[in-house]
Amino acid sequence: MVLLERHELNSYFQSALSDFTNDVASGGAIRHLADLGYTAKQITERLDFPTPYERVRQEMWKYLVDRGVILLEEPGSRKRETAVYVRELDQYGRSSFRRVLEPAGAQTVAQWRIRQVETADIRGFRELLREKRNENGEDCSYLSCDFGPVNLKEPLRYRQIMRSLDDAQREYIEGLPWGNRRVYHRIDERMLEIVARLSENGSYSGECFFLKSGEKWKL
Repeated sequence: MVLLERHELNSYFQSALSDFTNDVASGGAIRHLADLGYTAKQITERLDFPTPYERVRQEMWKYLVDRGVILLEEPGSRKRETAVYVRELDQYGRSSFRRVLEPAGAQTVAQWRIRQVETADIRGFRELLREKRNENGEDCSYLSCDFGPVNLKEPLRYRQIMRSLDDAQREYIEGLPWGNRRVYHRIDERMLEIVARLSENGSYSGECFFLKSGEKWKL
């Protein structure tokens, strides 16, 4: 019994040490490269400290959730906080990063104005989406993503969706661990082009949320 407890303690220690070593060696670089728009695959190839691809995926996902680029709950459902990473130096000049939560302002929406949007005219839809995104700002514009549940429940449909994307878009989507439920991604330029491309061939159905104007689009 004592040996088992010692083994479990040692396993826990080794796991914690591995996580700490990875964060010190590559955590900051992963977050920095994610900010620059690199995919998980590109980040893995650029790290000086060898880091498994799956660990990069998980770290990148956590960072995007911390920053509010990805929301796990429907936009506008509650006020939220975003995380920033503050660089600190100890007495020996060694640097580390501390995670700090900051308020992201009022993000609740009392009642959405629902709009059904047709995507048949893909050029018109793309420009309409970009115009509404620019009006609200990226940090207040989101679209729903069902990549995780579709991959788990409808693998054939998921492969068809992936074939609809170009190589860079597919690499970004496949580089994130979407889980088994709907999540929400900020409408940056990359995700705008992804949803426009999927809408072009009828591979996307979901919702867009614009927090400042209080609009919810159903696609």
